[in-house]
Amino acid sequence: MASIKNSHVAIVGAGMGGLACALSLAKKGFTHVDVYEWVSNLGFVGAGIQLAPNMARILEGLGCWAEIEKEAVDLKETSIRQGDSDKELTLVDLRYIRETYSYPHMVGHRSSLAGALYEACKREKGINFFFSTTIEEVNSFSPKPTFTARPRKGGEPYNVTADVLLGADGVKSNVREQMLKEIGGDEEIIDTGQAAYRIMLQRSQMEHDPELLALISGDRATRWIGERRHIIAYPVSNNTIYNLSTAQPDKNFASAPSATYTTKGSKEVMLDVFSDFCPKVQRMLQLVPDGEVCEWKLRVHAPLPTWVHGSAALLGDACHPTLPHLAQGAAQAIEDAAVVAAALAQCPDTGAESINKALRVYEILRKERAERMVEMAAASGRALHLGEGEAKKERDRQFAASKEKKGSVPDKWADADVQKMIYGHDCVRDAEERFDELFGKAL
Repeated sequence: MASIKNSHVAIVGAGMGGLACALSLAKKGFTHVDVYEWVSNLGFVGAGIQLAPNMARILEGLGCWAEIEKEAVDLKETSIRQGDSDKELTLVDLRYIRETYSYPHMVGHRSSLAGALYEACKREKGINFFFSTTIEEVNSFSPKPTFTARPRKGGEPYNVTADVLLGADGVKSNVREQMLKEIGGDEEIIDTGQAAYRIMLQRSQMEHDPELLALISGDRATRWIGERRHIIAYPVSNNTIYNLSTAQPDKNFASAPSATYTTKGSKEVMLDVFSDFCPKVQRMLQLVPDGEVCEWKLRVHAPLPTWVHGSAALLGDACHPTLPHLAQGAAQAIEDAAVVAAALAQCPDTGAESINKALRVYEILRKERAERMVEMAAASGRALHLGEGEAKKERDRQFAASKEKKGSVPDKWADADVQKMIYGHDCVRDAEERFDELFGKAL
């Protein structure tokens, strides 16, 4: 009988989910994993990223956590503050996380995470990359998925047949679009009404201001909140860069809700959006060079009817894009990657029916959890962005109580019970322990 680990697995997309998926499969012994990516090379850019314990656990199992950890900053606390006055609403101690979950809550540069995953993939003989390649059409999802790949630099399109197709091609997923079209499903895009600036300040820009120097030299995440807006900030890259990520009402993307995801922003507009925030924030925003303001549309869609069709499955932003307010977007994509690899590795044979059942196990293990995270992130954003009124007074009362270790934290990212649900879950162990039971029940 042919081994499932000699099956041809095609992954569309080389973002966090796609790279982690390829590496997870290779570490499970899969010998033929092809990754198709439309960009010409993985010249990693981007902003800071939170490296939560549930992500770190998987990365250590893949052999690349130590490299990432060397440049990351170990957060010891988070301060949640009123944006206009800089008044501290609550201070949450994060030191307990390492002892409780065996890994700290760290923050790093997105390029360090992606780069470490990519370098680890390149060391695996079973992983091949096809850059500058778009997937034009999925011709069949079963029994063997087939699709048309087109080199972007003038080559002729060609057909690919695989045993398993995994769509890790992001929020604009072509695989998702064609899967839903075939099954008659709906991909209902939800306009969040939110956009984000992502800013990285160098230490040299901040070191002449004592207050700003203290921010970049510390081990604290700070969130400044206001009506319909907030900023979260923390040091990365061994405290040489200060990362700021914002959320604010969408003004620039509203006229193109489905086509445009990033745009060149205006520094003047950015300063106006946060004009009522405290002087400390104003001084940081003033440091952003003119012409280097970029704005991102924050996009989600309604829960999909399924992530699986035939011998194909979706993962990451292709099936559960999220608002960033829980800091779990990349972590949940990496959990997807680890679980789909664990499920496929336990598939008893190479038949299309068994592969479909193994992918259904992956969906059972992941869909409810990931979609719960999406809703929690949205709910947390709603709480953070309250304007004046009774609801805000109650939220601030809860913040004050949490400062005295009484009750939950309205910013769910910083709440101990939420952290237990997220960080305490070992998704790989769960998949390995429950596979046989769930495989027997999968339709």
